[in-house]
Amino acid sequence: MKKILALILSVVLVLSLVGCSEADKVNANLSKDADYFNCERRITVYNARTDTIILTVEGYMSISNNSSSELVVTCKTGANEYKKNYVYLNDYTLYVVEDVTGTHTDPYHYKMYFHTEFPFDVEARP
Repeated sequence: MKKILALILSVVLVLSLVGCSEADKVNANLSKDADYFNCERRITVYNARTDTIILTVEGYMSISNNSSSELVVTCKTGANEYKKNYVYLNDYTLYVVEDVTGTHTDPYHYKMYFHTEFPFDVEARP
């Protein structure tokens, strides 16, 4: 019985390794690290219609999509503290996720920038 179980396990192991490239393994490991908040990332959301940046988020975060066209961004802000944000996506928005390299003295930093402009010029007079 033990020999049959060992044979089955070895066949499963060999089959799981066949067809997996190094890139597949690295991608899986990077995704797992990001979900455990070990990778610093930057998300940039663009308005593809106007070619403008709408939002930038930086920090240690996990990213997922839900069924209602939302990008769910969960950021680690402390040892056991997290912030969950939703970015609503439509036909005119797209996003890019960058893996930011380097280290920081504060592993819980988290930044969110909204890129907005006035629809008209404002001139201040004394």
